[in-house]
Amino acid sequence: MVWDIIIPIITLIAGLAGGFFIGVFYLRKQLEKMQSDPEMLQKMAKQMGYNMNKQQLQRAQNMMKNQKPGRK
Repeated sequence: MVWDIIIPIITLIAGLAGGFFIGVFYLRKQLEKMQSDPEMLQKMAKQMGYNMNKQQLQRAQNMMKNQKPGRK
């Protein structure tokens, strides 16, 4: 009877935590791909409404390479 309430709550918490960590992992992989692929970075910038020239694109790539995800 008590388990009918506890088990769904535990599975919900585990699912949320698992989904969060999978999402973070996926986002980090996408950012790593963008560092090496300028077309992908330019596509993302266009989706956000920015038009980047080659110099701005190079600067953005350098900033992303210098920044290490997960470390401060």
